[in-house]
Amino acid sequence: MSTDEKIEDLIYHNAPSFEIAKVLKADIHDYFATLGKVFQESSGKALLVTHTKKIDSIISLAYKAVKREMFREYQPLTNSIPVTLVALGSYGREEMSIKSDIDIMFVYKEIGGFNAKAIIEKILYSLWDCGLKIGHRVHEVGELFEVAHSDITIKTAMMESRFIDGSKYLWTSITNQITKIINHEPKAFIVAKFAENQQLHAKYPLSMEPNLKEGKGGFRDTNLVFWIGKTLYNAPNIKHLPQEIVQEQDYKEFRIALELLFRVRSALHIVLNKKDDRLRLEYIPAIAKMLGYDEDHTQQMRFLATVLGALRKVHLFSKIWVDAMLQTLGLHQDTQHPLYNAPPQTIEEALLALGQTKDRQNIPMGFIKAMIDTRVSTTLEKCHYPHIKALFYSPHAYELFELFADATMLSYIVPPFKKMVNLPQFDGYHQHTVGVHSLLTLYYMENIADSELQELFFGLSSDEQALLKLVAFLHDVGKGRERDHSIVGAEIFCQYAKELGFDDTLIEQGNRLILHHTLMSRVAQKEDLYNHTTIYKFVNVFDSKKLLDSIYLLTYADMSAVGKDIYNHFTAKLIQTLYTLSLDAIDDDERLSEMSKRVRKEKLLQKCPRFFELPKRIQKKALSIEADLLFLKYTKAQILDIVEQSMEGVDWFNIDANGGFLAIELVRNTNLNINYLLNKLGYLKLKNMDIFKLYDGKKYFKLEFAKNIDKEEIPHIQDIIHKALSVTLLKQPPSIYLHRDEIAIDCTHSHNYATMSIKCHDQDGLMSYLMGIFDRLGVDIISAKVYTHKNRAEDLFLIEQNGNFCSNQELIINELINQGEK
Repeated sequence: MSTDEKIEDLIYHNAPSFEIAKVLKADIHDYFATLGKVFQESSGKALLVTHTKKIDSIISLAYKAVKREMFREYQPLTNSIPVTLVALGSYGREEMSIKSDIDIMFVYKEIGGFNAKAIIEKILYSLWDCGLKIGHRVHEVGELFEVAHSDITIKTAMMESRFIDGSKYLWTSITNQITKIINHEPKAFIVAKFAENQQLHAKYPLSMEPNLKEGKGGFRDTNLVFWIGKTLYNAPNIKHLPQEIVQEQDYKEFRIALELLFRVRSALHIVLNKKDDRLRLEYIPAIAKMLGYDEDHTQQMRFLATVLGALRKVHLFSKIWVDAMLQTLGLHQDTQHPLYNAPPQTIEEALLALGQTKDRQNIPMGFIKAMIDTRVSTTLEKCHYPHIKALFYSPHAYELFELFADATMLSYIVPPFKKMVNLPQFDGYHQHTVGVHSLLTLYYMENIADSELQELFFGLSSDEQALLKLVAFLHDVGKGRERDHSIVGAEIFCQYAKELGFDDTLIEQGNRLILHHTLMSRVAQKEDLYNHTTIYKFVNVFDSKKLLDSIYLLTYADMSAVGKDIYNHFTAKLIQTLYTLSLDAIDDDERLSEMSKRVRKEKLLQKCPRFFELPKRIQKKALSIEADLLFLKYTKAQILDIVEQSMEGVDWFNIDANGGFLAIELVRNTNLNINYLLNKLGYLKLKNMDIFKLYDGKKYFKLEFAKNIDKEEIPHIQDIIHKALSVTLLKQPPSIYLHRDEIAIDCTHSHNYATMSIKCHDQDGLMSYLMGIFDRLGVDIISAKVYTHKNRAEDLFLIEQNGNFCSNQELIINELINQGEK
């Protein structure tokens, strides 16, 4: 038995109202439980119409039961009862979403023989008992005009009235009142609704979490078109507006976009089982799945990009149609604009006109509409590129490209933008789509707030400024692809910049900037800026002042465009520090050459499978090792051996006696008494020693001796090494003698290293003696070369310039001399 039949049976048997409400409530519950299936079988608006009819039927059944309860066998004809049930708002337009409140107006006429208010009260209680969320108004027909005049929101709702049930005689009176309401002060009404719409746009701009109802491009935009069209032309819907306002092809594009938004909002309400018009990021996987998208990140990004594109399309056409209707009321703000009566016939005309106009804030919508229409007849060709290039020479390129974005023409004017114009970014950092972020980066490049950066920008030539603005605009153009977006973006940039006719030298600069556009921000915020390796690795990429200036400007614009307070006082100070230190280092050609070699070695390491097998934490630490000489002197296999041993967390050593001389490698995690070790192994004659700081306090030692040992001696050497790793104090050899003229220090050897040479009489324990003093004074030896000939020792030490050596030369020399004399 259907619900209608059950209700009829209950009414026939005079069942109490709660029994009827119980049946209706069960029917509503079953209906909402099947909405997921209904959603898959219906299009966007069709589902809303189906939903509206279902709610209509429930309300009618409830009213029918109330009439039987109130009048029993004396029930008059429905038209004779002075009560009419009227749908308002989205319910009246048959666009009410699944979880929206049901807005009803009960209109009655005071007739002595009827208790209309009691009937309405009964209907309301019945609907509430059914579990429906009812928003209601109750008015006597004669007060409708006064009520609507007192509140613009009520007037708006009444404009969307639709008959549900009740007296059609009374409905005729209601429609007469509504006509009177619509025709009363139409201009003031339209101005107020337009201002209200602008406030909503300011409150809910188009974002990666758009408000589908009240945000830019949402349903309130389409409502505004309907309200103005209803006021001026009494049009029942947008489609029936005059042809000079709404062209058929435009309406088709608009309707396709609107249908998608209807479906998305319905899916949102079904998934959440509540009313929420904000398409939040966490809801997207479930909603995208409902709309047929695969369950992967790329497809979900594509879904949101499609939704954002639909919102842009709805906003564009709504804006064009509203503007056209405002013309009839003389409400245009742009009639004095030089482009007001100059609609372009071709895209070339549009580009020329936009490039020459000085008033870019209020471009007439008629001009924009004509420009959009040129896409139908014009394919972008090489002859148009000079005009596009010229836009980047304008001091206000952002305003022009924002205009193209609002006109949904950005990917037409700049083809590389096609894949990124509405592309969302689910990275927890960016607050805008790739397209909006790129536009804002261009904006901040043209509107620099920092005086130092302004000076740098205006110090560039006009060609360099235009190129840098193009770089800012396209720096993220590689996003949405499988490969690294910086690499892809640089490739796309080079091709497009070449098509625009930029100089090859400038294109190469732009290529490097896009390849490394995140480097300055990353280094400034995550690396030790007072570490020479950090600075020289950075300068190795941006190896001229022009490039340093450009990456500084690009980083400022890029970070400023991410969102509020990303580029703040703290980050600005870090980036300025990196820039200043890099300027100081940029002329050190020798050091830059060394760093270039190190960077090449690092890249080889990063391509090695063994490197990929290291934990990410260790990979990062390995590349941050300060000792450039390690990367310059050792092979990638040797470096990986050292790193793998260092990550074990325990002291490690290896004794190699298989060659012509003894070699010992050690990785020290805590302590190594190098003085003790060299003293005990002095009889083997040390020839070379490397000492490299690794990370987390670890050090690597490599000692090469002139003599070798037998295999039987290995346990003895092992015992010495173990003791060296545990012994902390050792008395200095008493018989080492050095004179001041036997010691030479050179603190100008290189930016990072000093040298000390000792030429003296060969003495047993000399190296142990020297290392003991260096260890005690905190002097970091990087390498030592030992040469002995004819009873003369010539030792050369490479020493890190860490503040403990060159600033304490006299103290160190005195220690070396005095200790030997004691």
